[in-house]
Amino acid sequence: MDSRKKSPRSFSFEFFPPRNDDGRARLRETVEQLAQLQPKFFSVTFGAGGSTREGTYETVKNIQAQGQQAAPHISCIGTARADILALLDSYRKLGIRHLVALRGDLPKDAPKTGGDFHYANELVSFIRAETGDEFYLEVAAYPEFHPESPSPESDIRHFANKVKAGANSAMTQYFFNVDAYWRFVEECSALGVVVPIVPGIMPVTNYKQLAKFSDACGTEIPRWIRRRLEGYGDDLDSIRAFGLDVTTDLCDKLLEGGAPGLHFYTLNRAGPTCTVWERLGL
Repeated sequence: MDSRKKSPRSFSFEFFPPRNDDGRARLRETVEQLAQLQPKFFSVTFGAGGSTREGTYETVKNIQAQGQQAAPHISCIGTARADILALLDSYRKLGIRHLVALRGDLPKDAPKTGGDFHYANELVSFIRAETGDEFYLEVAAYPEFHPESPSPESDIRHFANKVKAGANSAMTQYFFNVDAYWRFVEECSALGVVVPIVPGIMPVTNYKQLAKFSDACGTEIPRWIRRRLEGYGDDLDSIRAFGLDVTTDLCDKLLEGGAPGLHFYTLNRAGPTCTVWERLGL
C-alpha cells in the first residue's frame, strides 16, 4: 500500500455516449466544466456487446477535440480479434493512448457463446501482445465482488490475472463501504498486486436510480443510507443534500486513508461532482 501512497493521485470522470444532439451539446458543456478541475482523463463507456461502439468513438473524438485526454472503454466478450485490432487502430489514429479494458456484457438477446474472448485478462494479454506498451491499460475491480463471481477468492484471482496480463491500474465499481475497499486492496497486495486501485464514486442524487443501478451491479447500499433516502420520499432537495454529504464523507475517508485518487461516475452531469470536489478542497 505504501507504493500507492507515494504515487501522484489520479482523478478522473466517466461519461456515457449521448444519444442525440441535445445530449451531445450538454456533454460538451459538462466536459468544459469538469475540465477546469484538471482531471487526468475522461473515460467513456462502451455498451453491451459493443452496442455503443460508434457512440463511444465519436464521444472520445469530441473530448479530444476539446483539448482533453480521453480513455475509451473496450469490452471484448462476443468480439473477434480482428474487431479489436481495428478498434485499436482507430484509437491510435486519434492519438488515444489510454484504454479501459473490460470483459463487458452480451446484449440480452445475444447467444452466450461466440467471439474470441471470454475474460478481460485475455483482452489485456491480446492488446499487450499486439501493441506492446503503446497503450496504458486500465481494468475494473470490484471491492464487493462481481455479481457473477462464485466466491470472493475467485474474484480476486480474476483481478490478479488481469494485472499479471499487463494492466497498469484499476478503477473500482462504485461502493459505499470503505472497509470493503481497504480489505480488497489488502488482499490484492497479499497476492503481489501493487498497481493503483482507484475507488469509483457515484454521487448520490437520485435514490430510485441509485437503487436500480446498485441492484444490477451488486453494490450494497448500507441500510442506514437506504432508509434515510427512502424516508425522504419525493423530496428531491433533501435526497440530494443528504446524498452529497454521504458521498463527500466517503471520498474524504478514502483520500485520508491513502487512496490513489478518485474516479467519478458523473452520469454526464457536472454539478454533483463539482460540489463534492469543492467540499473536499481539491
